[in-house]
Amino acid sequence: MSLNFVRHRRSLGLAAAGAATLAAALLTPAIASAGPSDVTLPPAHAGFDYQIGGAYTPPAGVDVVSRDHSASPASGKYNICYVNAFQAQPGAEKDWDPDLLLRDANGDVVYDDNWGEALLDVRTADKRQRVAAKVGTWIDGCASKGFDAVEPDNFDSFGRSGKLLSKAQAQSYIKLLSAHAHEKGLAIAQKNTSELSGNRVANGLDFAIAEECGRWDECDQYTSAFGDHVIVIEYTADGLSTACEGWGDELSIVRRDLDVSPAGSKGYVRETC
Repeated sequence: MSLNFVRHRRSLGLAAAGAATLAAALLTPAIASAGPSDVTLPPAHAGFDYQIGGAYTPPAGVDVVSRDHSASPASGKYNICYVNAFQAQPGAEKDWDPDLLLRDANGDVVYDDNWGEALLDVRTADKRQRVAAKVGTWIDGCASKGFDAVEPDNFDSFGRSGKLLSKAQAQSYIKLLSAHAHEKGLAIAQKNTSELSGNRVANGLDFAIAEECGRWDECDQYTSAFGDHVIVIEYTADGLSTACEGWGDELSIVRRDLDVSPAGSKGYVRETC
């Protein structure tokens, strides 16, 4: 099963700029061919920290950091830039054209009820291009700040859409994002959505970020497609134990608190294998 209830608070971005057409992505163990230039993948089995809830000095031993696109990259680390690509931030519906919010048969906006986020409508080619244009401005910002890769979240929003969105539509949209990321020299992650891992080459996705694959016994679904270029985030002690037991010698694995709180704040949790 895909993790549908783990979603995080994310910051907003501004709109403008167009989305690119799909460029093929061919993977080697360390480098992904990205059309006009090559992109570098995060090192496998490296120390990782998930900081999308707030940036702080990476702990000792961390070489790879994921931060929100509104933050700056961590100096001297491999940096992954988080963007909420398939849903609107809580309360940010007004920042999107009304017709780009997914609506049901009654015309009501469809929400991810766990996080209060409106789903974005990617059912048509025109809407996919328009949504990708806005998200593309965030990807541009990631590149200009010096991030190495991008993490587009909520790829699996079709599973929360009441069957209004399809896997095919989600993949058509993420191909636009992967092409644009590659053109900007950024690697791009598949976030969750283990059932689509086998399509990662066609979708232009270079590595995976998997929430709770230990807890849900999904890690092998990612490694079968991405090899050891899989980053695992667990939110429970049991999940961490399972992930470490099965994959601790191969993958980057960390346990964080559900709100991915900054170090020093109440509720902060960070553990590794």
